[in-house]
Amino acid sequence: MKVQNKLTHFSIIFSSMIIVLFLGGCSVSPPKNPDDLCAIFFEKDDWYDAAVDMNDKYGVPIHVPMAMMYQESSFKAQALPPKDYILFGLIPWGRVSSAYGFSQAKTMTWDDYIKATGNSGADRDDFSDAIDFMGWFISQSHRINGVSKWDAHAQYLNYHEGWGGYKRKTFHKKAWLGGVANKVKNRSLKYAGQLKRCEDDLNRGWFMQLFLG
Repeated sequence: MKVQNKLTHFSIIFSSMIIVLFLGGCSVSPPKNPDDLCAIFFEKDDWYDAAVDMNDKYGVPIHVPMAMMYQESSFKAQALPPKDYILFGLIPWGRVSSAYGFSQAKTMTWDDYIKATGNSGADRDDFSDAIDFMGWFISQSHRINGVSKWDAHAQYLNYHEGWGGYKRKTFHKKAWLGGVANKVKNRSLKYAGQLKRCEDDLNRGWFMQLFLG
């Protein structure tokens, strides 16, 4: 009986280790070449499928949220904001915000997205959900503040400051933020040019997957 109990205990521990190793191996790694949108989508074709779905749903050009996502998380699925420190900056005390995942969406904004879209199973560390969230947010920035869906600079300011903050022009008090928004704009233009060169090949690959099943 004791031997059987020991074997059962060992079996449970071994199974748990296998599950942990499996889940660790399934974690999504960032693309190998994040500076090239074509390379990103050829490496991760399911990302391209999700980006196309986002574009079809919200009319948001793919290169804009992809440039914003690069700025926010460098395409890291479980990205977190920096830690907050207290007592002379020595003791860690939580995070500076509730932002998390590919899009660095804050919990409250993510909850608003789920409520508005009905996407109740959405996860911030899932690329397809994150790109859909960004498409939704960009389309709302267009509706609320009249910002073009193609204007990566102004869209990033909305994303960073929120729709109310953008209306109040809070970004004027943050000189550094304009520079970051310019970086996002420049990257979006770079991504747009790259996507033009490979979009046909990406779509051909998508069609062959659909046709061949």
